[in-house]
Amino acid sequence: MGSNGTSTGGRRKTAVETLRAMLADPDKFIACPGVYDGFTARIALQEGADCLYMTGAGTTMSRLGMADMGIATLNDMLSNASMIANLDPSVPLIADADTGYGGPIMAGRTTTAYIRAGIAGLHLEDQIATKRCGHLNGKQLVSTAEYASRIKAAVLAREQSGGDIVIIARTDALQGFGYDEAIKRLKVAVAEGADAAFLEGVNTREEAERACKDLAPTPCLFNNVPGGVSPDFGVEECKDIGYRIAIFPCLAFEVVYPAVRKAMQQLNTIGNVKSVEKDGRRYGPRELFAVCGLDDMIEFDAQAGGTAYTDA
Repeated sequence: MGSNGTSTGGRRKTAVETLRAMLADPDKFIACPGVYDGFTARIALQEGADCLYMTGAGTTMSRLGMADMGIATLNDMLSNASMIANLDPSVPLIADADTGYGGPIMAGRTTTAYIRAGIAGLHLEDQIATKRCGHLNGKQLVSTAEYASRIKAAVLAREQSGGDIVIIARTDALQGFGYDEAIKRLKVAVAEGADAAFLEGVNTREEAERACKDLAPTPCLFNNVPGGVSPDFGVEECKDIGYRIAIFPCLAFEVVYPAVRKAMQQLNTIGNVKSVEKDGRRYGPRELFAVCGLDDMIEFDAQAGGTAYTDA
């Protein structure tokens, strides 16, 4: 491969090829900021993120205004993930695919749809269809056999699609069924063809280290959810533990919540909105639009002979 991210033949690498190259590099740690819409994805891209994560919880809250309780459908998740993945197709997107949204046929359909949308990776879990956020109590799981069929269906769909996607197997068995059962499920998923393992809800660093060792050489993913059941491992600690990937699904909506709430309170109390930053700086529309490609759009229009935006 050339240093510019293209193959020796001049073809630009696909997002999934880039993600697989990251996973194959023993010195590369993949830190994925959680984004839930086009604006937060654009901000992450502007700041140089080399891999994104589309959070299912954030998608459910932003698109449906509802909590992450198995409400979002394949269409909800796919349309959001497709839009984010194609803002910059050179940057891989890993997207939540929940339970696959049904039996093996639906898990396969979900995988194929994600591949055709340009999504580089997805994770499938072993909760029942009426699932909930992995850091809430009372989760119910399907049998190991049914979970294995979801993973197998995803692998078969990948093989038949003519494309590729990184399949990440997630289990929520740790909290209700214990460590041994959770690891057994992940090993079954890897045997079916999953590329990486996602043990949800680890409780301690020691448990995390044990899981990474027990699942080696399969790359393991850590889910950083502040206030959830797991410790708040940062990138350096994840590396030390043995993880290869970390997702930070709450990154965007966690910081948006207090900022927007403060602005709403200001409007209600003083009748105007002041800056949430200490220096009092406000952001005008042109700067905000620029994050979402305004200058590139104007340049494209001019190159195509358009004149509508020359004075924008």
